[in-house]
Amino acid sequence: MRLWLVRHGETEANVAGLYSGHAPTPLTARGITQAQTLNTLLKQVPFEQVLCSELERAQHTARLVLAGRDLPLLTRPELNEMFFGDWEMRHHRDLCEEDASNYAAWCNDWQNAIPTNGEGFQAFSGRVDRLISQLADYQHHTHVLMVSHQGVLSLLIAKLLSMPATAMWRFRVEQGCWSAIDFHDDFATLRVLNSRAVWQPGE
Repeated sequence: MRLWLVRHGETEANVAGLYSGHAPTPLTARGITQAQTLNTLLKQVPFEQVLCSELERAQHTARLVLAGRDLPLLTRPELNEMFFGDWEMRHHRDLCEEDASNYAAWCNDWQNAIPTNGEGFQAFSGRVDRLISQLADYQHHTHVLMVSHQGVLSLLIAKLLSMPATAMWRFRVEQGCWSAIDFHDDFATLRVLNSRAVWQPGE
């Protein structure tokens, strides 16, 4: 099975530098163009299954990437971005003043400290583990598209490659690009990271 990874297009929160986990934030004009470009780049990929975050920015991206195809989106809560609680749609500069101690603790120990009234990394990581366990349900397919978020996709790549959680920072999944992971029995191979090329059959 080849798992095709796509991050949602640029959002208003991305441009403003705000934490946007579960809070709604629409795609910008650039984000829409990024998704439309991916429609062209991946036009010839014979997707059989589409897994998508429940969040609208990811679903909007998926609909644009798949425009012209009759493929339903299967939404999975495990694909949702980390929930930042009281920090949603706020800038780090404000948090340094308004929630200084909690924010400093999180910056210093992001794997164990928890955003105020938000989701801790351990719970988030557990969600990604559940997602990985569910992939066995789709391995009878050859091409599966997954549309999600930076945090989910980078941690997913690290875990599938049997790397520690801290390795997620080594895999920045860019917007307007596609990545691909191949599954061979009990292990995974990262074939492509952040490509802007047109995929051709046989590649």
